[in-house]
Amino acid sequence: MLRLFNFRCSFCSNPLDETQDSLSGVPGRGEALEAARALSSQRDHVVACATRDKNRLRAVLLESCPALEAAVDLSDRRWLELLAGFGGAWGIARSGAGGPRAEAAGEAAAASTAPPPALVEAENRQVRFLAARISEALDEAGALEAETAALLEGDETYACLLTVPGIGPRTAAQLAVSVDIGRFPDHDHLASYCGIAPRVRSSGTSVRSVRASRRGDARLKSLLIFSCNSLVRSSGRYGEYYRACRARGMGHGRALKAVARKRLRAIYAVMRDRVPYRE
Repeated sequence: MLRLFNFRCSFCSNPLDETQDSLSGVPGRGEALEAARALSSQRDHVVACATRDKNRLRAVLLESCPALEAAVDLSDRRWLELLAGFGGAWGIARSGAGGPRAEAAGEAAAASTAPPPALVEAENRQVRFLAARISEALDEAGALEAETAALLEGDETYACLLTVPGIGPRTAAQLAVSVDIGRFPDHDHLASYCGIAPRVRSSGTSVRSVRASRRGDARLKSLLIFSCNSLVRSSGRYGEYYRACRARGMGHGRALKAVARKRLRAIYAVMRDRVPYRE
């Protein structure tokens, strides 16, 4: 069932403008795809809120106790639980909580000068609030991702995309709900839409340079490139291509983009013909 949300960003006076984060629909693919598109858009909205809260939390920790800010890993849910329960460095130190993370917080507090009690309490309140909001948003994002995948289980394009090396449920869902493959005459046009086509600059007739394009769908670009990380050590054609790019002197990031561009040829064919990937 499609759910409705009223999710507000911390420290924002208004909700995020939903129209900025919404995906363009793929026509003629049925109600399930439209519902999946709406849930995918909501997930992006929730993740954007979590990212803003993470940035705010890091700013609060950096101002009050830089040593704790350096030690905290906000991708670790146990850190979020500790911060949501006790607050900043001095709140955790007073709590008597155990474990390596609590010990790291205690060491950070001992190495820093404690601010006045009123400021400590204000900091603890902010940290508890923000950490709890981040955990809530991450839980909601995971639930939305699972619901989106469930809605797309019967979609032929989605099922075929899952057979492409390195493509997981999130990337397959984003492609399925936001790309109308009939609009693209070839894979080069799809690469431009996804933001992974190289941009060629020229000056006169002799000076030319190829740079990464900053255009295209930012979400698709990020997913398509970083999903290639799983192919780096693989023995398949994309792993071999990555290693060949590195042997030619490319850095890791450029090599990943090159692999993403090469893999997009297969993605285009899979979506166009709705057939599983074959090596």
